[in-house]
Amino acid sequence: MQHKKEPLSDEFRAQLEAVTAKRARVVIDHILKHGYITTEEIKEEYGYNHPPRAARDVREHGIPLETFKVTGSDGRQIGAYRFDVGSAVEENKLGGRRTWPKNLKQDLLEADGPRCSICLVEYQNHYLQIDHRIPYQVSGDAEATNIADFMLVCASCNRAKSWSCEHCQNWHQERLKNVCLSCYWSSPDQYEHVAMQQIRRLEITWTEEEVLEYEQLASLLEYNREKMIDFIKFALRDSTES
Repeated sequence: MQHKKEPLSDEFRAQLEAVTAKRARVVIDHILKHGYITTEEIKEEYGYNHPPRAARDVREHGIPLETFKVTGSDGRQIGAYRFDVGSAVEENKLGGRRTWPKNLKQDLLEADGPRCSICLVEYQNHYLQIDHRIPYQVSGDAEATNIADFMLVCASCNRAKSWSCEHCQNWHQERLKNVCLSCYWSSPDQYEHVAMQQIRRLEITWTEEEVLEYEQLASLLEYNREKMIDFIKFALRDSTES
């Protein structure tokens, strides 16, 4: 069954182009090309085993999707998604977030610099994504006037945060905001737990000229049959004890 592709406004296309998260980007590009995407295509063509999560990724970037039924390859009715061009994103319909104010990202860049709030690596501005400190599914849409409720993250850390949050006990039970606020994924510089687990994380990234130093250290540790993580922990422990 063929579905006519609805005409998209320039504003809506610009909003689509602004999405850089990989899974959401795959869904968006497929819909732009074919008019819709099925749950079967999300799983079999792109390898994402949880199609509703892939669709939710798109909606969380403020892109409204309409869910409907089509006939799958085996003749059964399956789910499919297409852009809901008649839905106003700013009204937060279909679970989509409001469109971010144009100045929100710039305010975050001025406050924290052009770097990921989690791994602290500097990126070009367009590689950084706006993210709720408390997951959208827990707190709903925060008022974009308070930049403290948001953070800039790279795509890699955003995916890691999503996976960790979705497997957190708080996500599946009471969804308490204070539990999220005290989590590493909300406040990586001051936290009490990582997804309710007593874990502490240290993100270290070597960039540009530092890469050579890393490679030299890695070669030395490999020669001595030592692991990088064990060496770093020992060095930190030794420095605090001396």
